[in-house]
Amino acid sequence: MEIVVSNKTSRPLYEQIATQIKTQIMSGELKAGEALPSIRALAKSLHISVLTVQKAYDLLQTDGFIETTAGKGCYVSVQNQDFYLEEQQKKIEEHFSEAIEIARTSGISLNKLVDLLTLLYEED
Repeated sequence: MEIVVSNKTSRPLYEQIATQIKTQIMSGELKAGEALPSIRALAKSLHISVLTVQKAYDLLQTDGFIETTAGKGCYVSVQNQDFYLEEQQKKIEEHFSEAIEIARTSGISLNKLVDLLTLLYEED
């Protein structure tokens, strides 16, 4: 598992870690039941505080991506298809919101926007 963090971005380190782990889980790079590095090991490899990694793991657990077993560590949750689809839908909604704002400020009608989406969706 490769994680890269940067102090040069406005996003907190714990969010960078959590996002990268989520991406690896959703892409299938990290499989259900697979162990994550211990909090200490990941903190040491990234040269950051264990509290930062703990916060990232807490966020991942709250979002249902990992499960923590006392004394054994953190593991990728057995993925629920509905949960995965919900995460993907949230991403799409964010992009749609941006596209709608651009369309509104540019005077593009809803019909043209729907036509464009349909065309792009059916392109493959």
